[in-house]
Amino acid sequence: MSDPSKSKSEGEWRAILSPEQASPTEEFRILREKGTERAGTGKYDKFYDEGVYACAGCGTPLYKSTTKFNSGCGWPAFFDAIPGAVERHEDRSFGMTRIEITCKACGGHLGHVFKGEGFPTPTDERHCVNSVSLNFIDEQGKS
Repeated sequence: MSDPSKSKSEGEWRAILSPEQASPTEEFRILREKGTERAGTGKYDKFYDEGVYACAGCGTPLYKSTTKFNSGCGWPAFFDAIPGAVERHEDRSFGMTRIEITCKACGGHLGHVFKGEGFPTPTDERHCVNSVSLNFIDEQGKS
């Protein structure tokens, strides 16, 4: 994590994560315990308004709507993040190796990156992100 002002203990995170997008335990489970929401249940999966997607934990802008695309995977998909906003980590859970993505500012779990799937995007990457990990801010600055 690069922003000490957004660093909190797990107890502090549990206390501040609100039920705006899901139950507090669901937000905590996904953002802090690296959980995953069920496919097709997130509010941003088929959402295509123009604006910015920010971290639900700390408010850091992570993705622009211009990088969002319909991958059909059941989660919001982006082909690139705002430069410097997302960190990548090797994830060896569930007997496989994947690339986990987290908010660089607060360390909140976002999802995973998949490469080489052949989507017609400039990066040939799919950032598969949990809706619970995001808050949308429209072009007028409203959530």
